[in-house]
Amino acid sequence: MSKPLITDPQERRRLADRATLVGAGINLVLAGAKIAVGWIGHSQALIVDGIHSLSDLASDAIVMIASKHGSVEADDDHPYGHGRIETVATVVLGAILAAVALGIGIDATSRLTRPEDLPTPTAIALWVALLSVFSKEALYWYTILIARRIRSNLLKANAWHHRSDAFSSVVVLIGVTGAMLGVPALDALAAMGVAIMIAKIGWDLIRQGVRELVDTGLEEDRVQAIQEIIVGTPGVRSLHMLRTRRMGPDALADVHIQVAPRLSVSEGHQISETVRMGLVAGIEELTDVTVHIDPEDDEEAAPCAGLPSRSELLPRLQREWQRNGGPMVEEVVMHYLDGKVHLDLMVDLEAMVDPGERHQFRDALRNAARQLPEIGEVRVYYH
Repeated sequence: MSKPLITDPQERRRLADRATLVGAGINLVLAGAKIAVGWIGHSQALIVDGIHSLSDLASDAIVMIASKHGSVEADDDHPYGHGRIETVATVVLGAILAAVALGIGIDATSRLTRPEDLPTPTAIALWVALLSVFSKEALYWYTILIARRIRSNLLKANAWHHRSDAFSSVVVLIGVTGAMLGVPALDALAAMGVAIMIAKIGWDLIRQGVRELVDTGLEEDRVQAIQEIIVGTPGVRSLHMLRTRRMGPDALADVHIQVAPRLSVSEGHQISETVRMGLVAGIEELTDVTVHIDPEDDEEAAPCAGLPSRSELLPRLQREWQRNGGPMVEEVVMHYLDGKVHLDLMVDLEAMVDPGERHQFRDALRNAARQLPEIGEVRVYYH
């Protein structure tokens, strides 16, 4: 059974720091062992792999700095929080990997052009490469499990950095074995293979981070899940617009939904809150949802943007009603729909016992209101 997600910023930072420090310690030991044994055992691939492990130390430092600043809560200057700091750090980490891969590739290519200078690795290089495979794979699983609990893409990136070391150590293992069997060029070719793998991981991290920085939406399956929750909420007639983006470990969404056109403000708000809570509960990484209520389909109905506001329209209506000498209107509810202002009028007609008199005043109110070109349907309610 999986452990529960952790959302508290300080606890997230504590776990991220612990995973990073464990990784840094192992990387430091492995880097020293690989470089030293690679030098003694005449394995260029193992030396290159050790340099790769040293680059992990730089990435570990970046992760710690980014998790510290990225976990700071929202403030006036950063109302959405500081999660993008982790995103920038992910891009930087990818760039470091790409640079390391380029250097390794250039060095390996240079050595392949001088095959007579390629030494034959010794058995000790083989054992260190094997140790690196198992230790880095274990470190990957330790880090990725914590990353999933705290929903940290940056820590996931660092976990895959650890796994890239495991993969590269497998390639080194093959290269060293081949060189020991009489094909010295395999060691240099293994170094080039490591460089290609590191470059691929670096490119993926850069691409993922840049996509987030330019507000690329969530993956298609996540968007589909969000849509299903929205349209399945009671009171929602349709979904007009959905925009999503990532903010570090979290995701944000802006939603436009259509409800019944004459709902009260409070009921519309209740529906929007139901949508928001359903999305936050149903989508793991979604932490902030803005729900906009539409009373009609803006693409099909006539626009209402140019219609007068209540403060402009109500005095004109009252003047028309006063001219007709009708009863006092206690409340006016305005519905801006299909290019018109539709009215619900609440009127005190208790003193009017005669139903015919009531109908007369009701018609007078309607006719007076309809003198204004902006007015559509008028409904009169009395008590």
